[in-house]
Amino acid sequence: MSARPNISNELKDMLNDAIARELSVSISYMWQHVLLTGLQGLAVKDEIKKISIVEMKHAEAIAERLVYLGGKPTTKPTEIKVGETLTEMMRINVGLEDGAIELYRKIIAKAEAEGDTVTADMFHQILAEEEDHHNTFTSLLA
Repeated sequence: MSARPNISNELKDMLNDAIARELSVSISYMWQHVLLTGLQGLAVKDEIKKISIVEMKHAEAIAERLVYLGGKPTTKPTEIKVGETLTEMMRINVGLEDGAIELYRKIIAKAEAEGDTVTADMFHQILAEEEDHHNTFTSLLA
């Protein structure tokens, strides 16, 4: 008998969706950090870079969990959106975080329903960080 939880292919697919999103936003946010100029850019670019790095760590953690669960992590990000102005970038980012929050709540519910408390706990932590990122980006838009 395996010590690993026996999770559904549906949950594995959801984890891969999460990986693809995390790869995408980490690239999007890093390019925003690189492209932002002027006083507004200087005021926020370091925060965006920090968030980009956190998002890449999320991708890594989710991929490690998926491999442990017998899945294969995707290497393909979802569509990468950057934007041209600070306002446009923050609107994009709020939307990206909204999507992540929605998906991660579904992953938590699915993992709990399948008895995979470790994945659920991991996504509770990631969800808290995504909500913090959402708050940062909505505050920057205000």
